[in-house]
Amino acid sequence: MTNDKLKYIYPFLLLWVTILTSSAQPRVEARIDSIAIMIGQQAHLTIDVIAGKGAQVVFPQFKPSQYITQGVEVLESTDPVTTPMDNNQEKVSKTFTLTSFDEHLYPIPGMKVKVNGKTVVGNPLALKVVTVDVDTLHPNQFFPPKDVQDNPFKWSEWSPLFWLSMLLLLLCLVCYYLYVRLRENKPVITRIRIVKKVLPHQKALSSIEKIKSEQLQISEDQKTYYTKLTDTLRQYIDERFGFKAMEMTSAEIIDRLKETGDQKMIDELKSLFQTADLVKFAKYSTLINENDLNLVNAINFIDETKLEGEPTEEKVVPKLSEEDKRSKKERTTLKAAIYILGSVIVALLAYIVYHVYELTL
Repeated sequence: MTNDKLKYIYPFLLLWVTILTSSAQPRVEARIDSIAIMIGQQAHLTIDVIAGKGAQVVFPQFKPSQYITQGVEVLESTDPVTTPMDNNQEKVSKTFTLTSFDEHLYPIPGMKVKVNGKTVVGNPLALKVVTVDVDTLHPNQFFPPKDVQDNPFKWSEWSPLFWLSMLLLLLCLVCYYLYVRLRENKPVITRIRIVKKVLPHQKALSSIEKIKSEQLQISEDQKTYYTKLTDTLRQYIDERFGFKAMEMTSAEIIDRLKETGDQKMIDELKSLFQTADLVKFAKYSTLINENDLNLVNAINFIDETKLEGEPTEEKVVPKLSEEDKRSKKERTTLKAAIYILGSVIVALLAYIVYHVYELTL
């Protein structure tokens, strides 16, 4: 009875040991995605290594353009990819890209892979490389080119260009409207003039020469003489010293001049203004020699205080009115808007033309 039981148990034990042994042994499986390719085409050879988890797997190394077998080149290879499996195993895969340029049936030997230091050989494969059939009987026979394919019209492809064209037309109308506005809005032209500048002392001496030519100093109308003489001095002082002498009294003018002038010269000018005030307001009568002396004192004062080396020309910049300023600002805004719209129109037109050309090819 015992022998009969053992006779049935032994096969099961043997099968179980065989399964354990086969599952523990690493396996190398090679496969190719295409067994036949045209000359120059590519095929992909994948090597799968099934081993226990954590096994050290070393694949064969091939450099680019190196032959895996005579006539079959390796173009490139991928990095190993690990995939977990059941029974505490994992699959490590690596793919090689192959090509060939000679017609032949090439045997690919089994790939040698080292697993935990031991060499395991995979299954062999074959790759058939075929060439293009050539009509050797009629080598000079040529076929005409194929007709152009008539692609169907798709509104989804043309609708963006249509709406962009509508936008382009609208922008052109706006740009034309702005151009018309710009033409109607006349430009504001301002010209800077260079005029000859009459210096204060020249102007004052010219006025005094006019007084002398009219001989007012010897006329009976002394009030007119002193009024013109003092007004000439006041105007000169205003332009020369920079304070409102025309609106000041004689005493105020003398006080301001004391800060800058010679005391003797100031005293002579003070005497002139006092005499003029007496003539104009107190009906004081002067002698002819006194009038001449005051005239000489006025000329001396101008000569002593005149500024030399001042520019004889000045630049006159006209001032714009508020309306001119608004008009100028509006023209600048219109020009900027036209330039921007013009740039957008050109870019949009180029975009539309390019894509229409692409669609019509």
